[in-house]
Amino acid sequence: MNLPYYPGCTLKTHAKNFEDSAMKVMEKLGYPLQEMKNWVCCGTVFSMTSDDLMLQLGAVRNLLRAEEQNLNELIILCSMCYNTLKRAKQFITEDEENLNKVNDLMYKENIRYKGTVDIHHLLSILRDRVTFDAIKEKVKKPLSSLKIGCYYGCFLVRPKEFAIDDFEDPSIIEDLLTSLGADSIEFPYRLECCGAYQTVTKKDVTAMRTYEIINSARRAGCEAIVTSCPLCAFNLDQRQKETAEKFVEFEHIPVFYFTELMSIALGCGWDKNWTKLHNVNPEPLLKEKGLI
Repeated sequence: MNLPYYPGCTLKTHAKNFEDSAMKVMEKLGYPLQEMKNWVCCGTVFSMTSDDLMLQLGAVRNLLRAEEQNLNELIILCSMCYNTLKRAKQFITEDEENLNKVNDLMYKENIRYKGTVDIHHLLSILRDRVTFDAIKEKVKKPLSSLKIGCYYGCFLVRPKEFAIDDFEDPSIIEDLLTSLGADSIEFPYRLECCGAYQTVTKKDVTAMRTYEIINSARRAGCEAIVTSCPLCAFNLDQRQKETAEKFVEFEHIPVFYFTELMSIALGCGWDKNWTKLHNVNPEPLLKEKGLI
């Protein structure tokens, strides 16, 4: 059974390794992802202004197009896209006036959004539909020698009404990695913000956040970090260059998407093209552990 999938922009460019690895593992698990047609950018981030209807149009247009394609749900990998679409849906479906205004703004679509599309993050699908027990049974190359720190950031667990797990003490990524045989290690900064879009104009801010988050993981014994957010992955991986220039004692650490590690564990392998999208080359660690 194919699962309807909304990719968003970054998974077609800088996070192509995230999409490719997800496609592989979901095919392996018997739940192949089928990309929806005619999707557009979700708007990237949910507006904090209660009357900002224009910024909801990108997100709602995707939900509208899903309805046009008779899809009753969308599976999302990117944590930012998940958060934006989930909150936009609530914003207009729980307020009839907002719903009518947004539909009026999209009058050229010739169809009105009804609010019938459910939104799920892939991690929730793996936990609730595929189940971690079923994943464990399909593991061919356990990650038993790998000590991984799970980084959640903001968008998976904030605000709490949209969190895919306990918003104060989530364990969904740790539970997934445990099913893959990894030594999953909690560290104090796993829920801290990475600096988000400060990375565009204030690299020093994200360099400091990267330093604090990665040092927290290092002190806990982590050899690598895993995440589900392309922006978090960019800040924690790509900004290590600036972090090392700012802090001479800083030690680099690989940053993975959870689907990349799933691909290794489930026997789908590691694609050399993924390595090119990592600032800190993860291959030496993977070879050291006998995983590639």
